[in-house]
Amino acid sequence: MTFWRLTEKGLSLCVRVQPNAKKNGFAGLWNDTHLKISLRAPAVDGKANEALIDFLADFLNLKKNSIFIMTGQTSRCKIIGIDEQKEVCLCLIHKLLTGNKLPANVGKK
Repeated sequence: MTFWRLTEKGLSLCVRVQPNAKKNGFAGLWNDTHLKISLRAPAVDGKANEALIDFLADFLNLKKNSIFIMTGQTSRCKIIGIDEQKEVCLCLIHKLLTGNKLPANVGKK
C-alpha cells in the first residue's frame, strides 16, 4: 500500500501528523501507509491543521487553496486532497518520493 493516490480531481495523501515537534519536516512513513509529518504547531484550535497546509504548500510549491483536509480534521491521521492537474500531481509524487526541487512554475496557475 502507498500513502498517495491519484483521484479524478488530483491527488490524495494519507498523512500522520506529529504536532508539538521540534521542527517542521517529513519524518518518514508510518505503518507503510501514511507519510509522517512533524509540525511545531500545537494540536489546538486548528493550528496544526493550518501549519500542515502551510508546510505542504511551501514544500510542494503550490497555492494554499489547492490543498485541503478531506478527512481527519481532529485526528493525527488525515487524508489531504490536492486539487491539481494530473501532470502536476505526478510531479508532486516524484518530489515527495525523492525530495528533489520542482521548477517554480509547476503548480502555479
